[in-house]
Amino acid sequence: MASILLVTFPFFALVAAGYLAARRGWLPLAAIPGLNGFVLFFALPAMLYRFGASTPIAQLLDPTVAGVWLVCALLVVGLAVVFSLGGRIGWNDAAFGALVAAFPNSGFMGVPLIAALLGPLAVGTVIVVIVVDMVITSSLCIALSRLDAGEGGARAALRQALLGVLRNPMPWAIGAGALASAWRLTLPGPLDKTVALLADAASPVALFTIGAVLARSQMQADHPMPWRDYVPLALVKLALHPLLVLLLGAAAARLGAPLQASTLTVLVLTAALPSASNVSLLAERMGADNGRIARIILVSTALAFVSFSAATAWLRPG
Repeated sequence: MASILLVTFPFFALVAAGYLAARRGWLPLAAIPGLNGFVLFFALPAMLYRFGASTPIAQLLDPTVAGVWLVCALLVVGLAVVFSLGGRIGWNDAAFGALVAAFPNSGFMGVPLIAALLGPLAVGTVIVVIVVDMVITSSLCIALSRLDAGEGGARAALRQALLGVLRNPMPWAIGAGALASAWRLTLPGPLDKTVALLADAASPVALFTIGAVLARSQMQADHPMPWRDYVPLALVKLALHPLLVLLLGAAAARLGAPLQASTLTVLVLTAALPSASNVSLLAERMGADNGRIARIILVSTALAFVSFSAATAWLRPG
């Protein structure tokens, strides 16, 4: 456990540092979108390209991994919506609560953390997860969030969600890396060095930004809320989601699916990550209760330091 904490502690410490910087005013709130933009449009795509280019193409196109992850994500979304819907919570808030319960922070936190724990080859599995969540899980939840507006609203929201995926640089970076892997392409020396510098900056800046985003969301969530509106969904993210992935993946492997134990370990640890911090930005844009979403993310991130480390100690070989 001590060796695992040596890896996980710095990651969560950087999140805490970003949170503290924003709360104490050392980082102006107006600067947070700039940090987020640097990570989203420059550093993280460079890191995803590098990992994609160095990962065998078969791993990036693994239908078993995609299928297991998608089924579990749909189960979590369905359970979260059923649990939340009704009374004070309509489709908009229920859908984003479901998204934050099913969408781990696999990009900003998962890729560098799991690479540090299990090695760079494990990142190929995380990349598959990122694609499934960006293209399907998030699009589905955005469409569900518009059901209060009628069927036409859901269709329009789904179309906007898919357009948002096309404007997101992360899928393009993953696709470019996959092509480079398939065709065994290498970048020219100066360009490769530039990509490497950006990729090396992705992990610390992304983690610091997560903390700053969480602090800003909490500072702006100025209305009281009963704990039952957000704590259970944080526990769904940290406990139920990885448990479903473990059970379904083990069942698929037992039935003959080509799912190795090491790959299943990566999937379970990815599911055990805290909720994705960028869901709060999306919820705010779509008019959902961003205070509730921010609380779910904050609770899941705080608890994940213990729960994720414990899951790693249990699952990691050796």
